[in-house]
Amino acid sequence: MDFKALVTSARSCRRFYEEKPLSIDDLEWLVDCARLAPSARNAQILRYVLVGPGQTCQELFPLTRWAGALKDWGGPFPGERPTGFIAIMVPQEGGELVSYDVGIAGQTIQLAATSRGWGCCFIYAVDREKASVLLQVPDGMKIAVVMGLGVAKEERAVTTLPADGSTAYWRDAQGVHYVPKRPLSELILARY
Repeated sequence: MDFKALVTSARSCRRFYEEKPLSIDDLEWLVDCARLAPSARNAQILRYVLVGPGQTCQELFPLTRWAGALKDWGGPFPGERPTGFIAIMVPQEGGELVSYDVGIAGQTIQLAATSRGWGCCFIYAVDREKASVLLQVPDGMKIAVVMGLGVAKEERAVTTLPADGSTAYWRDAQGVHYVPKRPLSELILARY
């Protein structure tokens, strides 16, 4: 697949085929891709907790919040929930560059998942206190972000901004999830 096509199709996915679960091996492959990505000062300070299908996955799900812009949607319903999670951990005192590493690793996981037809969603809205106990986060570490994963069940598409300029995503009557993007002409400030 062309890289630009891969990036275009790597939209947040919020509905999954629960009957087609990802395995721990699948999650390990995603983290293996992330570990090969660049790291600030090559410090490689991120750590990961993998949650495959099963009891812990079911207990972690209600500690997450999904799609804040979709006010009339309560999140993935039974049968459409993620079958795995990757929690990206950072040191409590990680320094100013840690957010870059989280972004690079998370995007690498998202692109790798998309390359296999899997869906992925960055979840920042998580009950960190309860999730930290559930996932037995080691002392000195904290959850930066949780990524919900599974075989993608929803169609996602990039579209142009509406006339009002809103960047809010939405779903149509068929359940297609649209993500408006600004045109390139608005983003480039100068050419020298």
